[in-house]
Amino acid sequence: MTPTRKKRLAVVALIVLGVGAATAVAITALNDNMLYFVSPTDVHAATAPQDKQIRLGGLVAAGSVQRDPDSLEVRFTVTDGRHDVPVSFEGILPDLFREGQGVIAHGYLDEGGHFHAHEVLARHDETYMPPEVMKSLEAAGHPPEASKQ
Repeated sequence: MTPTRKKRLAVVALIVLGVGAATAVAITALNDNMLYFVSPTDVHAATAPQDKQIRLGGLVAAGSVQRDPDSLEVRFTVTDGRHDVPVSFEGILPDLFREGQGVIAHGYLDEGGHFHAHEVLARHDETYMPPEVMKSLEAAGHPPEASKQ
């Protein structure tokens, strides 16, 4: 093999090695930042990941919202019609947050099945519901009002 071919082979090998390393770093970063969507039924069936950030979606159960008068802590229950998951959140809730409405909470699930949210999102009008929440509610046999129209 001539010296020119050796140089070309070394350059190609370095490029392949660099692209492989960059791909490995990108995949690892994406896996760490991925948010899984789960429903209360998934939490009850213990299929929700315990060590990852997840998005819990469903409806805010009627009569479940409890506010702490001394802080911004709010406790409520998210339901899909079959199962309920208790949620705690400390912060300012969206203006459209209320009982019976669709909600997605970002956070993590502890070992006891309690969800600790760091962000709560509410639907923005009467007919919108996030597609994941709508599918989850329909699969649970509890179609939301938005899907009946």
